[in-house]
Amino acid sequence: MGHDFRSVCKMKESRWPWLVGVVFVTIIAIQCFELPYGNVVLSLFSASKFPVAGETIVRADGPVSNFGVTGRANDSHIGGDDDSETSEKNNVVVNKNESPGIDEGADPEEEEESEKWVEQNIQSGATMENVVKENEWRFPKENATFISKDAMNSSDTGSVSHLSPQYSPSNVTFPETVDTTVRTTDTFVFSYPSSTSKDVAPTTLGNTPSATEESGKRQSDLTPLDANSHLNDLSEKKKTPKILTSAVVSISEMKDLLLQSRASHNSMRPRWPSKVDDELRHAKSLIENAPIIKNDPVLYAPLFWNISMFKRSYEIMESMLKVYVYKEGERPIIHLPILKGIYASEGWFMKQMEGNKRFITKKPGKAHLFYLPFSSRMLEETLYVPNSHNHKNLIKYLENYVDMIAAKYRFWNRTEGADHFLVACHDWAPAETRHYMRNCIRALCNSDVKEGFTFGKDVSLPETFIRMPKNPLRDLGGKPASKRSILAFFAGNMHGYLRPILLQHWENKDPDMKIYGKMPKSKNNRNYIQHMKSSKYCICAKGFEVNSPRVVEAIFYECVPVIISDNFVPPFLETLNWESFAVFVLEKDIPNLKNILVSISDARYRVMQTRVKRVQQHFLWHPKPVKYDLFHMILHSIWFNRVFQMNPR
Repeated sequence: MGHDFRSVCKMKESRWPWLVGVVFVTIIAIQCFELPYGNVVLSLFSASKFPVAGETIVRADGPVSNFGVTGRANDSHIGGDDDSETSEKNNVVVNKNESPGIDEGADPEEEEESEKWVEQNIQSGATMENVVKENEWRFPKENATFISKDAMNSSDTGSVSHLSPQYSPSNVTFPETVDTTVRTTDTFVFSYPSSTSKDVAPTTLGNTPSATEESGKRQSDLTPLDANSHLNDLSEKKKTPKILTSAVVSISEMKDLLLQSRASHNSMRPRWPSKVDDELRHAKSLIENAPIIKNDPVLYAPLFWNISMFKRSYEIMESMLKVYVYKEGERPIIHLPILKGIYASEGWFMKQMEGNKRFITKKPGKAHLFYLPFSSRMLEETLYVPNSHNHKNLIKYLENYVDMIAAKYRFWNRTEGADHFLVACHDWAPAETRHYMRNCIRALCNSDVKEGFTFGKDVSLPETFIRMPKNPLRDLGGKPASKRSILAFFAGNMHGYLRPILLQHWENKDPDMKIYGKMPKSKNNRNYIQHMKSSKYCICAKGFEVNSPRVVEAIFYECVPVIISDNFVPPFLETLNWESFAVFVLEKDIPNLKNILVSISDARYRVMQTRVKRVQQHFLWHPKPVKYDLFHMILHSIWFNRVFQMNPR
């Protein structure tokens, strides 16, 4: 019997080469078939069934997805850019059951649930590619990276990184060839040779990727590098070309970026069609073909990029726009408008939006826009733990709020929030909303090119300092141009790095330049107000962040704004030509400030001052909204950006 067994073994051993060959040919033949985790070899050696934080999945058709979830929040300060007394942070609520912040990795339970969900879909016959494509909203995408087939076939895929514009944490679309020269349009943007110290930010672009590294990248893929950004770790691992965007983006360049964003059609396509999409596309066509307006009794043409498009868009908004306001959420963070102080813009808008009968609809299926009515100021007042330098719990609160909305309604998931909007004025709002609300239209006071402001989607919200909510128009106006004896005026706390530089060069240095630190207190701030009413130019220097309430204050008191805040996106850039009524001075040119101002002729100054008075109507809060006022201008910018996000059929 042993002899017979050895004979069989010898017979089979003679066929081993044939069997090995068959197996090899079979493996080669089925390499083209897609399995849930790539091809056969990758599936055999896959360490896990679903990606975890920091792990990468490679598919034969090209995509590489990194699902590590990280985040950043600006903890540098608590207060804003005001000179008023800040409210006491009593009754601070601390969430003892706080979940890990977004920069501490994905939740294991959520990963396990997602794994089961993916496997169920695949068992039903769907491919991994289609499952992910059709249900992207289920996956965290802050670091999602997509690499083309050509890149996957390259010998060094680590040097190629294609950040999808949709997922880019900072969708700043610099041209492929960046011109670092600041333009001087209409003589209102000035750049003089600088002799300032090294503390002032430079205006040159460094470490620009080579042509090889740039191949295959779209303009919208160029993302500025932030020292605290999660892109640093990603670039270290993937050898992503680093782009140091220290150049200043001028107003003209911002306008170009805005136009580029409209032409790129990068917005999220809805997961299922709706009648409202067709209505928005029709509105877009009507606006683009607006009849030419030569003279208008209310609107002043020189203030606008295109007065015809603005008026047509505004008229269509009045007749068509419907907004659904979510009722969910508890006070004080939700539905509690704050009408006083430097963050009053978000409160006044909330109050007037929720009380509006023209635009509000109770039928969400007919809504063109969905409003998330939370207060970024009350979020900080309620949940921030003083001196903790940590607001993960604030971010988590907003995540839970969005999850609740998405679970209860189907509208968030239809567009991944692209037709939702928020209005937030606190300095931390960009960091707190850049992840779960990244697709939303964000109206932000802190509108910084380098802090993730997305042209064509986000809106620059005017920061308005309301001292008397019952009479927001008190002290409106100022002296006529001929009686303004002060050349330039500034007073304020020494917030940030820029204001000490301003005082270093100009405090008590020139009688024409009234540049102070914080002024002594006076009843109703009369001393400060009278200085603004008596000055030709009001200096609007950035504080901790790029925004300052002085921009709107200057317009309120009919003083020509002089904005010293590099990369600040001025309010309503979609429609207003700020270079026609304001002066923009680079931070590095503070030593030449007086020379810049006196170089403007008296005739030109009078033109600008007249335009400031004409644009004033667009920056006023009224107890009840009036046509073209601040409420309507904010809503119009949100509407306008949504309309021009619409892709063709």
